[in-house]
Amino acid sequence: MTLLYCDCFSGISGDMFLGALLDAGLPLEHLEARFRQLGLPEFAGVSARRVQKGALAATLLELHLHEHGHDHTHSHDHEHEHGHDHDHDRSYADIRALIETSALPARVKELSLAVFQKLAEAEARVHGTTPEQVHFHEVGAADSILDIVGAAAGLEYFGVEKVYSSPLPLGSGTVDTRHGRLPVPAPATLELLTAAGAPVIPSPARCELVTPTGAALLAALAGFTQPAMRLVRTGTGAGRRDLEWPNVMRVLLGEADAAAGSHVEIETNIDDMNPQVYGAVMARLFQAGALDVYLTPITMKKLRPAVRLSVIARREDEERLCALLLAETSTLGVRVTPLRRHEACREMRTIDTPYGPVRVKLKLLEGRPVQAAPEYDDCARIAEEHRLPVLQVLREVEALAAALIR
Repeated sequence: MTLLYCDCFSGISGDMFLGALLDAGLPLEHLEARFRQLGLPEFAGVSARRVQKGALAATLLELHLHEHGHDHTHSHDHEHEHGHDHDHDRSYADIRALIETSALPARVKELSLAVFQKLAEAEARVHGTTPEQVHFHEVGAADSILDIVGAAAGLEYFGVEKVYSSPLPLGSGTVDTRHGRLPVPAPATLELLTAAGAPVIPSPARCELVTPTGAALLAALAGFTQPAMRLVRTGTGAGRRDLEWPNVMRVLLGEADAAAGSHVEIETNIDDMNPQVYGAVMARLFQAGALDVYLTPITMKKLRPAVRLSVIARREDEERLCALLLAETSTLGVRVTPLRRHEACREMRTIDTPYGPVRVKLKLLEGRPVQAAPEYDDCARIAEEHRLPVLQVLREVEALAAALIR
């Protein structure tokens, strides 16, 4: 599994992210081809150049756009994203239609639309309207659209399956927008990061470090943890503003660390929750992707009887299940332990019985069935319909299923 980690120690904007992807090896020709597939009328071309940001070399993205009858180059960054003066803005419906009807690959469309959906939801909450009625100004401009589609194209090119991010420095001060002067972080940025539960850290910068486009990319695509992975390549994208430190963003591309295991065990000890709640919590954990959930009676401090709630899950479901446990139980924290699993292959078959078709789960070793287990729900339904003991139905189906083992 290919992972991408965003090191945002100086914040993130759309073009910093794209510059970092180009620096990591995304071919400029590939990016330009994807931009042309989008069919945006303003797009005239794209270029990139190496620049020095303090002691660090980085890649700076430059977009070339048709404006007012002539070509214009945009290298927007934190201070420029809000200052567009384009001939027209676009509504959420306009942008969605542009992407959906384009010649872009399905994966690029999917990722791009996910980002704009997050943006529309945030703008709707900020302005007290609905996502369908949102009319983008700064983020509806051509360069911001290209930043988002370009980011999606880069993730598709590298085959990235999961995106992660460091905590974000927000900066302070004010920024000039089409809505007038607004505080930093901009309201849409703050709404996006709040909805995503993003961790933030203080920064001495009296300027915008996280733009709405950058916030939308992370809110839609990233988890805010640092994954275990084997590094394959890195890239550094430049911001235009000069700060007291190198104003860059880095991306780290790698493969999931196989030694860390493909699964996790999530546990929490609870001594203060109504036991009636456990059934509902278990059901929701399974609905959210848990592979197994079990309860163990334990004794905690002051000899209090308690329950250890354990969840076996895939690594990619860890964040969602941990969030569910924190929201749905009285616990104040959970523990996560990496697991390595060795699994037998499984296959579902349907066999004919005197009571009708019944599903049977086969356990296979080296492609050969070695065990057959009737699906309990099917047997329970048959027992209820025919008013028979469940054990009797299970024994009869097991005898018929034995013919599948060879």
